[in-house]
Amino acid sequence: MLGRRRALALFAAAALAPHAARAAAPRLAIVDWAVLETALALGIAPVAAAELRQYRALVGAVPRAVADLGLRGAPNLEALAALAPDAILISAFYERQRAALERIAPVRALSVYADADPWPAAEAVTRDLAALAGAAARGDAYVAATAAEFAALRRPGGRPVFAISLGDGQHFRAFGRDSMLGAALARLGRRNAWDRPTRYSAAAPLGIEALAREPEAAIAVVGPVPAEARRTLAEGPVWRALPAVAAGRVAVLPPVNHYGGLPAARRFARLLAAADV
Repeated sequence: MLGRRRALALFAAAALAPHAARAAAPRLAIVDWAVLETALALGIAPVAAAELRQYRALVGAVPRAVADLGLRGAPNLEALAALAPDAILISAFYERQRAALERIAPVRALSVYADADPWPAAEAVTRDLAALAGAAARGDAYVAATAAEFAALRRPGGRPVFAISLGDGQHFRAFGRDSMLGAALARLGRRNAWDRPTRYSAAAPLGIEALAREPEAAIAVVGPVPAEARRTLAEGPVWRALPAVAAGRVAVLPPVNHYGGLPAARRFARLLAAADV
């Protein structure tokens, strides 16, 4: 059976074969944001990616030369074909698009959210992406740097933390063990105060009164925070009555990619450490 790196090398060679006259680095188009943020963290600029206006607002800068493919769930196939990428990178979230995308270029799925703990998958995605781009050493270096940063920020024995996002003024979504932020909490030595099963989705079905279940916990609100929810943070009676809020154990963090990879985990860890909750 082929090893992962050998298989990736063969995939990259197949993608490049029709375009041998081009530069050695493959022209990559990226649909998934976890893959995009990882590529940019590795210094790999794709020729195209999806939903760049929103990405720039919520996640971070993207080189201006990167073309915007429109929605992640429905990328502009004509624009993508015109760019003639050597390979298209998706995740398991976008497998329904594979057949259409494969008419344009070889498709590779790099998925962070495949298992109960996304951390090992995020490390594998980092290494695999670097190998696809012909820069395997960068992937190894980034994984090592991530481990070193978390070791430096690790503070075992601190208060348990609810890591949440606010959907509106009355509901929140808890980041459980199956999220990248939940995995980051574990590696920081902090107990996740939300120990119930979660299904990692964009829904926010939990009433904010549920945050009173663990009175000694801190709350980290992970941005972005909708305007209605900001009003709740300022004046909502149920919110203000929560033990963590009354005791001042709440941090409202800047935006972090909720569906991110190692770069999102590192950003969350730095912000949480700076908040000191």
